Amino acid sequence: MTVRVMDVMGLVAIAVRPEATFAELVATMRRFKVGAVAVIDAEGRPVGVVSEADLLLKEIAAQSGPPSGEDVREKPGRTAAELMSRPALTVTRQTPVREAARLMHANRIKQLPVVDAASGKIAGTVHQADLLKVFIRPAADILTEMADAVADLGLNTGGLTITIEGSVIRVEGRVARRSQIAALVEAGRRIEGVVDVEADIAYDRDDVLSASSARL
Repeated sequence: MTVRVMDVMGLVAIAVRPEATFAELVATMRRFKVGAVAVIDAEGRPVGVVSEADLLLKEIAAQSGPPSGEDVREKPGRTAAELMSRPALTVTRQTPVREAARLMHANRIKQLPVVDAASGKIAGTVHQADLLKVFIRPAADILTEMADAVADLGLNTGGLTITIEGSVIRVEGRVARRSQIAALVEAGRRIEGVVDVEADIAYDRDDVLSASSARL
């Protein structure tokens, strides 16, 4: 059974309006003990995200002072609209937990706004800790399954090094054909408890390019 965001998400939608001030952003993050908040428009749709990093950059800029000759009457970064990163990365209730985890991993974030698929309005928040509950499996078991997947693909296990950290498998080494890399990554991603597969693999023959040229 595919576990979806709706099965693990928090029902509290942690969000602010674009006009929220710096102080209000800090207070919201402290109140809910989060590292980022969504910024929503008048209809409740996420338009951006403000993170602790955004606030820190603002503070550093304020302490450094404006460049020589700059007009200091208007100071940027006073509101959520000025500080936020856009567009907002979101998921829906129906998004598989595996896909949400990959999105967080790829973008180095720890939470995502959950939106209603029909209206686009914010419906809650899902945190990295919520997702990781689904991915708690002994690393040894995952590595065994990955080794079995390598064998099923007919690859030489002696030419590959497989490690795992934080539900992310990393494969390094060399294979005979370039197409085998994609097959290996896909096999790893199908293993229960795996968020993503990172491949640093060289190849002897580029059969992908050869196949593309043959179709032209």
